[in-house]
Amino acid sequence: MQPETRELHKVMRELLPETELASAAALALLCGSAAAVVVWKWLSKRHIQKKMEEARRTRDEGVKKMAKAVQQFREQVPSDKTDAILSLPLLELAGRLQEGSLSPRTVLYTYIQKALEVTQQTNCVQYFIPECEEQLQEIQQQREKGLLYGIPVSIKDHIGHKGHLSTCGLVKFLGTPEQEDSVLVKVLKRQGAIPFAKTNVPQSLFNYDCSNLIFGQTLNPLNHQKTPGGSSGGEGALIAGGGSLLGIGSDVGGSIRLPCSFCGLCGLKPTAKRLSLSGISGPVDGIVSVPCALGPMARDVDSLALCMKALLCEEMFRLDPTVPPIPFNEEVYSSSAPLRIGYYDTDGYFPLPPCMRRAVHETREALQAAGHELVLFTPLHVRHVMTELFLKTFFADGGRAWLDVFTGNIVDPGLKPQVNFCRIPRLGKKILALILKPLFPRMADYLNALCSMRSVKEMWDHQHQIEVYRSEFIAQWRELQLDVVLCPVLGPAFTIGFPGKLLSAITSTMLYNVLNFPAGVVPVSTVTEADEEELKLYRGCCGDLWDRTLKQAVEGAVGLPVAVQCVALPWQEELCLRFMKEVETLSRAKRAA
Repeated sequence: MQPETRELHKVMRELLPETELASAAALALLCGSAAAVVVWKWLSKRHIQKKMEEARRTRDEGVKKMAKAVQQFREQVPSDKTDAILSLPLLELAGRLQEGSLSPRTVLYTYIQKALEVTQQTNCVQYFIPECEEQLQEIQQQREKGLLYGIPVSIKDHIGHKGHLSTCGLVKFLGTPEQEDSVLVKVLKRQGAIPFAKTNVPQSLFNYDCSNLIFGQTLNPLNHQKTPGGSSGGEGALIAGGGSLLGIGSDVGGSIRLPCSFCGLCGLKPTAKRLSLSGISGPVDGIVSVPCALGPMARDVDSLALCMKALLCEEMFRLDPTVPPIPFNEEVYSSSAPLRIGYYDTDGYFPLPPCMRRAVHETREALQAAGHELVLFTPLHVRHVMTELFLKTFFADGGRAWLDVFTGNIVDPGLKPQVNFCRIPRLGKKILALILKPLFPRMADYLNALCSMRSVKEMWDHQHQIEVYRSEFIAQWRELQLDVVLCPVLGPAFTIGFPGKLLSAITSTMLYNVLNFPAGVVPVSTVTEADEEELKLYRGCCGDLWDRTLKQAVEGAVGLPVAVQCVALPWQEELCLRFMKEVETLSRAKRAA
């Protein structure tokens, strides 16, 4: 062996222990880091669990407090004297409260007792509002009785009430109660209403199921296998179960109208800003191209009209000067003049189940027989509206802002399909859309819509496209000289878990959020055995995965409500309500015949 080689071997033998030591140290560091990550994740998850447990504990304490208050009330007033209150329509109940033949205290505790029963069955209430007892005392001291004097009212989770959480179903909003009432709650109280419960919502509000990991899944009171809809699902379940007779929800893609469709209620999505949004929380703020709207939910149309009349008052306009000072027009609501009504039973993008199309045709025939003029109307470019206008508004950043709200949260299983789609990198979405385009064109469009915009100019162009589309739609409306439009709404109620798989199925409601038109829902029928048989032949639009999933979602709905949608031009809520009232009257007459 050469001297140089021997020297090299010697050096290597001397270095080897150091190399082994370095490798061992690196391995130890790696293992330690991995262990630290595991421990950190465990601690984070445990922290989340503790916050959720605390929220549930607070809710349970509130339930116990309300139950005790009801028990004390019942010791003074037997239930056989108050059960009849629950069957009174809002207008009749309001009249009796105004004249003094019923006391606000009796009405409040009667509804709290019923709400306790309903939420035990359906898990629809997040929190009871103990301050309702203070509000009860305050209204009795007011010199003038408001239009909603003594009426118990439930409100959706994210409508601000002083001292209470607006969670949006997210852990990140736990522990930060509202510092003051929202404008809407202030006006409700000024009109004599008594907010008594905040109702459950889906995690992040961006789903039309009703489940979050803090408060759990809300069930449809008409069928516990079905969802009440969302995101105002807690409101839908509470009112449909009889635990409230008037609620306030919100709607950015159908979140008032879908629960009303699924639960057999009447609901109105007004033009955005007809009612104040001040004090309303949201998981992602600043989206203005497709605005959110607050609106009432109730058992009948007259209740919606009374609520709008009460809210559209000087107090609302004073507290929020951005709300147009347009009082409720009773003359328009009370009119009986014949209407020129446009109608359609499909938007061509997501054909609805047979029962929902049947509802439109039967309502059209009833309206014609009542002396109204019906004109076939075809909404323009709905596929383009869904993918290029609606979805791109909310996912202009590729969904990053929405995904950020789940930081420090565990994602609810009902939202995982949507979250997983958003988490695919932009390039991955583009490639996957290209692959899916030949066989699943709607899914390909959906993936492309989730890709982020690349520039401010692209954002401006997108907003301009929405303005252009509104102008085209109004021009088509006016060319046909329409007063209102009759059209389908998504339904019947989906089986729990399916809404998260079918975001694009909401085209029937989403369209009027993009247009910012007032739109309401009225139940007109129920699912029959014949509808269920016809559903077996349903092929949808493309015969693709979404069509098959929709069919599965609505199966087993015999006896559940079937509704239609009524639409008017912006700021014409009274005309929309008048049309809804006409539909309601005719459908009730048919059922009674």
